[in-house]
This record gives sequence, C-alpha cells and structure tokens, in this order.
Amino acid sequence: MSKKFHIGLVGKLIIGLVLGIMLGLWAPAPFNRVVVTASTLFSVFLKFVIPFLIVAFVTMGIADLSQGAGKLLLLTAGMAYISSLVWGTLAFTVSDTIFPRFVSEMAVHSVSDPESGMLKPFFTILLPPVIDVTSAVVLAFILGLCLSSMKGETAVLYSTFRDFSRVISKVLKTAVIPLLPLYICGTFINMTVSGQTFMILSVLWKVFLTVIILHFTCLLVMYFVAGAVSKKNPFTLMRNQIPGYISAMGTQSSAATIPVNLRCAESDGVSPEIRNFVIPLCANIHMAGSMITITCCVTAVLLIYGMPSNLGVIVPFIMTLGIAMVASPGTPGGSIMTALPFLPIVGIASDSTTASLLIALYITQDSFGTACNVSGDNSISVIVDTIYRKFIRGDAPEAEA
Repeated sequence: MSKKFHIGLVGKLIIGLVLGIMLGLWAPAPFNRVVVTASTLFSVFLKFVIPFLIVAFVTMGIADLSQGAGKLLLLTAGMAYISSLVWGTLAFTVSDTIFPRFVSEMAVHSVSDPESGMLKPFFTILLPPVIDVTSAVVLAFILGLCLSSMKGETAVLYSTFRDFSRVISKVLKTAVIPLLPLYICGTFINMTVSGQTFMILSVLWKVFLTVIILHFTCLLVMYFVAGAVSKKNPFTLMRNQIPGYISAMGTQSSAATIPVNLRCAESDGVSPEIRNFVIPLCANIHMAGSMITITCCVTAVLLIYGMPSNLGVIVPFIMTLGIAMVASPGTPGGSIMTALPFLPIVGIASDSTTASLLIALYITQDSFGTACNVSGDNSISVIVDTIYRKFIRGDAPEAEA
C-alpha cells in the first residue's frame, strides 16, 4: 500500500506565497480581488478570535503552573523566562546591527505605505471582537492567577476554562491554521500588484540565515552552561539531543516532541522526577528559539516598512511575549499566533498586511525555532537536576569522563 502524500504547513504556506506572486503577476484583477476578498474576510475572523485565544490559553497556561514542586517550579519557570528575555534581546541587538545593511533607504521608501497600490476587496463585514485585546490580557492574568492559587476551591471554573481552551484550540487547528495559506496568498497577490514582493523577498533569505545562526548559537551556549554546571561533556549532551531536535523539526510541535525529549533527558542522566516535571513544563513555557525567530522577523518587518525599531520599542514586547508564550499552543505556528495580539506594542496591527508578512516569514522558520525550544528544554533539565541532586537530595551527579 502506497503511503499517502502529505504537505506540511510550511509547504502549504510556500505554495500560497508562490501562488500569490504568480496570480499577482498574471491573473486578471477581478479574479485577484476575489482571493483578496476571501483573505480579508479571514483577517476579520482572525481579529475576532484573538481575544478568545488570549483568555483561553493564557488563563489555563498560568493556572496550570501551580502543578509543580514549589521552589523547583519557580527555578524552572524563572530560567525559562530569563532565557527567553536574554535570547530575544540578543536577537534584536544582532538584527538591529545587521539588518539595516541590506534594508536600503530605497527599499524602505518603496514600501513606506504598505497599502498603496493594493487591490481592494469586493466587500468586507463588520465583526467587532467581543472584548478588546488589552482587556483580554488583563482578564486572562486575573483568572489564571486566581485559578492557580485557589486549586480545589474552583474545580468547576477550572474545568470550564479547560474545556473553553480545548474549543479555541479546535478552532485554531481546524479553521485558523488551515486558512493561513489563503491569507498569505491574498497578501502576496496585493504585494505583487503594488510592486513590493521582490524587494521584500530579497531581504527575507538573509533574515532566515541570521535566525538559524542565532538558534545554533543559543543551543551551544545553553549546553556549555549546562555542561559547566553539571560537570558533564556538553558535546555528549548535544549528541544525546539529536533525536529530540529532529523530531521537533518534523512535528513543529513542542508538545508532540515531549515523549522523545524525555528519552533524551534520560540519556543525559536526568533523574526521573526531574525530567518528568521539567520537560513537559518547559514544552509550554520555554520558547527561546521562537523568541529569537519572532524578534528577528519583527525587527526585519519594522525596518522594511520604516517603522521605529529600538530597545525602547522591542524590550517591552519581549518582556510581555516571554510571559504570553505560556499560552502558546503546541501546534505548528502556535507561537506566532500567540504573539499576534501583542504586535501593536511595536506598532503592527494584528490584522494588517505587515502582520501577514510576519506570519509568512515566521512559519517558514518555525520548525527550526521549535527544535531550538525543545533542545533548550533539556539543557534546563540538566541544570535543574544538578541543583536538585546537590541541594535537595544531597547526591551530586557524577561528572562524565
């Protein structure tokens, strides 16, 4: 029996991108306006869904953080958050230094008005969100913190939000993620019609290369730190992580890679109680690779469109996103969907053409970011296990020869 051919999300997005360019070049304007209309309607729907996504995932992400071992929970969560902050800030520093060299003033001027020359949809609909993004964030933090601190007293409410989270996850998997290629196709039709596409594509491959180099730099540093703390050979630790890295590349899902990553942690000599606690937790809260990718992509988009790009703009975004990533669903594209509500912090509307470009740029690199996230999880597990053995069990692990 022949194996059924399956095109992954990245492949579908690339098809959508290429198809959008081809249609923008050769298809008649009325046909293109039909696609742009469908893409615009999806954008309206996405803007409606985003506040629900925040309330559902952020609430449950924070509520579930109480399921841990006290100080070890704080230690692991603190390390994950600091890692995201450090690598996000470093990614911006590198991007802000390198990217202006290939984003010329002429390029910036040519796309200074991203809506100029674009096709208009035949019609759109008014679908205002039930709650605005800021209110959704505040509500999610209040609910999450209360549910976390009142375990046992709010079982019904906890169960309700858990089911609500599943409903929104279903919407994300069956409606939002599958329709992203259409969204990207409509965006690139308009970018091609307005003459922006080829200038932007000439920039994006350099962004991609920068991101990959930063991912590997991140893993080298994290594993050398883990090796220094545990007195284990960092190269052995990295070799043990190869199955987890490859699995994450293939699945584009931190959650789906947890079983493989647990075996990698076992190969590293991490104690069962620590690996069973740290690996699933970090799969949801440690997003160093995604933070690098998102920060680089955001910086590139800001530069392309001539928007303000400095630490004062980016650092609040990184600090907020580091917390919001707790809500990131472990599905392909989950991190960038979680980041969408917070793009206005850097001046990008979550339903704009620039946001669509950002999604396309991010998801083409999502598998590498997920692999970096997952591999970084195991470096944290090695460090936490060392601290656990030394200061809680009192039997420090033996160093590797």
